[in-house]
Amino acid sequence: MPRLFTALAVPPETGARLALHRGGLPGARWIEPADYHVTLRFLGDIDADVAEDVAEALTEMRARDPITVVLDGLGVFGGDRPRALFAAVAQDPALMDLQAEQERLVRRAGVPPERRKFTPHVTLARLKREASPEAVAMHVAQGGLFEPLTFEARAVTVFSARESTGGGPYVAEAEFPFA
Repeated sequence: MPRLFTALAVPPETGARLALHRGGLPGARWIEPADYHVTLRFLGDIDADVAEDVAEALTEMRARDPITVVLDGLGVFGGDRPRALFAAVAQDPALMDLQAEQERLVRRAGVPPERRKFTPHVTLARLKREASPEAVAMHVAQGGLFEPLTFEARAVTVFSARESTGGGPYVAEAEFPFA
């Protein structure tokens, strides 16, 4: 069964700028810049028939203009037990609409509803237990001013991931242009 998700791929030049925030955090397993993305909908381990149904459903995405994605700061998921360091994506009505459409399409294809609230972000590192809340907070604070990074998204990509711990390498399985 493939482990799939839909996402906006981060262009290499933006990934290179994000990569400047790598390093210096004990317990961090850094994501490779080539694997940076904004997940729209995690599908999980689905069987091949459902994966085909998802691909078919995604062909019904409505035409849309490119979406300007703005990365505007660093953040952490997990609070007292930090588990991921990320670059936050500014909430944008066009991005939120795209994600809602992804949810509708994949549910129609037989994928169970997503229970978590959509929080757009680019994961920079997965954090192990050695990454203490204090060390993570210091890393984020020492990141200094996060100069916003902007890129244009023009397609949704379906990626596959290894079944183990996540974090790549990811393989682009299909791409669905906006227009």
